[in-house]
Amino acid sequence: MPPDFRISRSAAAVAPFLAMDILERAQELEREGADIVHLEVGEPDFDTPACVQRAAEAAIREGRTHYTHSLGLWELREAVAQHYHTEYGVRVEPERVLITTGTSGGLALLMALLLDPGDAVLLPDPGYACYPNFVRAFHGEPLRFPTIAADGYRYDPAAVHAALTPRTRALIVNSPSNPTAAVQDLSTLEALAGLGVPVISDEIYHGLTYGSCAPSMLQATDRCFVLDGFSKRYAMTGWRIGWLVAPREYVPALQRLQQNLFICAGSVAQYAGLAALREAGDDVQAMRAEYALRRDVLLRGLRDLGFGIPAEPRGAYYVLADARHLDGDSVRLARRILEEARVGVGPGRDFGAAEGYLRFSFASARDRIEEGLRRLRDWLPHAHPGMDR
Repeated sequence: MPPDFRISRSAAAVAPFLAMDILERAQELEREGADIVHLEVGEPDFDTPACVQRAAEAAIREGRTHYTHSLGLWELREAVAQHYHTEYGVRVEPERVLITTGTSGGLALLMALLLDPGDAVLLPDPGYACYPNFVRAFHGEPLRFPTIAADGYRYDPAAVHAALTPRTRALIVNSPSNPTAAVQDLSTLEALAGLGVPVISDEIYHGLTYGSCAPSMLQATDRCFVLDGFSKRYAMTGWRIGWLVAPREYVPALQRLQQNLFICAGSVAQYAGLAALREAGDDVQAMRAEYALRRDVLLRGLRDLGFGIPAEPRGAYYVLADARHLDGDSVRLARRILEEARVGVGPGRDFGAAEGYLRFSFASARDRIEEGLRRLRDWLPHAHPGMDR
């Protein structure tokens, strides 16, 4: 009798990442010779800062390419701790810092740490497409609490409290947010910290705000788990390097998980991250200033094309735009825009309660954003009579 190669129920429950489906189809079209404007994923078009590249090259030349301590280089953990003191005025002991394979690696560690089969994790809705799948992959159940565009996608602590169940083992907070680009204020974070459930704060878009800075959950409480890293503000997505700050008593268990699941984060990437924290501040400021200009170009262009923008982005590099006047099926619409207009956009269905919306990224260069808007302007009259603008 042949062996049974069934996949697990948890693996079968993991849904596709639709924005990546759009990207991968776009890449197929590019291999066929098409020119695609990429507004579908949060992928900075900037090169990694030169100081970071030099540090990585030096690490390779000097043979620093072996395993590190499972928790990460001590110097890097110290630099992360100093970052919280400098940026937020809070003290974090280096012993509470784990260096991870991106924030995704840190989130996997936390799901393994906190979840038993049937446990639940409470997520914002709309929210990052991969959160529910992390929960499902570790045999948990994703539950959601609503955020409202008219309220700037603010997390309402009363709504969060109402969504808690006896099985809730964690609450995920994402500020600045993907896809809504909302920023939660400190009083909201303090209220969430007081709900009596472990808080996982995904702060990967910190440093990318337009107006007031985003507070860290560590300013509200040190009894939380904070994820951050280098991918977004340092243009280091492919380096796969991040960090996790945890209450001290959870570090031994997290260390055991890290030792077994990942061994350690990549050594060269850790040396690169150390240079980023120490030397790349000016690069981050320049990139953020350029993102602000791109944001304005994209907002103005989408509004001119008739898309509704219920809440302007206050952080990250996304605009969540209402496209229900074109098609209530965001996946069908995103595929049409790609195939017919040669512009990649993210379907709102990816993000929970955002069906009928499209997520546009302004991580691409201004001239490419402008080209994408021009293509949409040319395409819209053919896609939807009466949209000639």
